[in-house]
Amino acid sequence: MSQPHDGGPDFDQIRAALGTLGLIPRGAFLPQVEDGVPTRRGGGTAATVILVGNAGPDLWQHFARHTAGPHPLDEWCRRMLTPLAQSLGADILFPFDGPPYPPFLRWAQRAEGLSPSPIGPMIHPEFGLWHAYRGALLFGHAMALPPPLSVNPCDDCADKPCLTSCPVAAFSDGAYDVPGCVGHVRQPAGRDCREQGCRARRACPIGQDYHYNSSQAGFHMAAFLDNN
Repeated sequence: MSQPHDGGPDFDQIRAALGTLGLIPRGAFLPQVEDGVPTRRGGGTAATVILVGNAGPDLWQHFARHTAGPHPLDEWCRRMLTPLAQSLGADILFPFDGPPYPPFLRWAQRAEGLSPSPIGPMIHPEFGLWHAYRGALLFGHAMALPPPLSVNPCDDCADKPCLTSCPVAAFSDGAYDVPGCVGHVRQPAGRDCREQGCRARRACPIGQDYHYNSSQAGFHMAAFLDNN
């Protein structure tokens, strides 16, 4: 599919390098001025941006031993991806760099053609809601890229169980009731969401094979509660 350009790595080589960390390419694009991609460290413009992320439990198998301390996943990503980016000849940006923060959700729509789900997070036609973005690799050379996705699985989902599965109807009014959600999850009645992950998220029929296990789901829910 991809061919090397000017001696730089191609898309498949980057995929293989990320796989050693349980990460995957999350789409890519050739940036335009309106994308707001910053210049590279050496002062040149980025010719290719590849988003980095995870889907399902693969990342957890690499990260699970490093969950101590504040913001452990952010720190693990910085510690792992910074030298990997250097080895690939790329600059690296992270979603938590800021303020101002890089527009990762806008880049995600550009890179993979994803759309927001009815409950907010981007939905992927294979991974469902069980994915995330962890960084962006900025390359100085343009490379051949896979085409962006063009399917939104929510368009064909008549029942939309994600909107009706929340025990406190946090998504029933067309907006996310964060206080209602947090209040429920903190209570004994919220144990299922707290330990297994958001029930609305689990109700989505897409990406069932990518559900997080209880340890991974509990880690992310604890981080959500710490920030709310």
